[in-house]
Amino acid sequence: MSGPLVVLVGPMGVGKSTVGQLLAERLGAGYRDTDDDIVAEQGRSIAEIFVDEGEDAFRAIEKQAVHRALAEHDGVLALGGGAILDADTRGLLAGQRVVYLAMDVEEAVKRTGLNAARPLLAVNPRKQWRELMEARRHLYEGVATAVIATDGRTPEEVAQAALDALELKEA
Repeated sequence: MSGPLVVLVGPMGVGKSTVGQLLAERLGAGYRDTDDDIVAEQGRSIAEIFVDEGEDAFRAIEKQAVHRALAEHDGVLALGGGAILDADTRGLLAGQRVVYLAMDVEEAVKRTGLNAARPLLAVNPRKQWRELMEARRHLYEGVATAVIATDGRTPEEVAQAALDALELKEA
C-alpha cells in the first residue's frame, strides 16, 4: 500500500493534530497536517483565506494540499475537517488506513469553546457545528477504516485505540 501509514479525519477540534503526533511518535513515523501545509504555502491563516477569498477558494487550495500530501507522505497525515467534502479526495482515501476521530457537540464545546477563530462557526456555533456534522458524518464514516470515539478519552487513549483498531504495532 502506498501513501500515508495512517490518515486522520474528523471535525475541527477533535484532536487530529495531537493524536496524529502521538501516533507518529509511537509508529516511528513522520507527522504532517494539511492545514499546516496550507498556512505555510499561503503565508496566512485558514481563517484569513476564508475571509479574503471565501470557502470555495479555500476548498480548492485544500484539495491540492491534500492530494499532494497523500502522494508524498508515508507517515501519519491529518486532514482538515472539511477535506472529505471533495469527492476526488474521498476517492483517493479508498484503500488507505483512515481513522475517523468522532465526538459529540458537548465535547466539541469543551475542547474548542467553539470560538470565532473557526470561520465556519462564527454565528451560533453549537447549531452550526451540529449542522456541519449532520452534513459530514456520513462522509467521514464512508472513508473510515476505523471510527474512534474521542469523548472523555485522553489523546493517549485515542492513539492507542487507533493503533489497536488498525492492528498497527509501535516502533
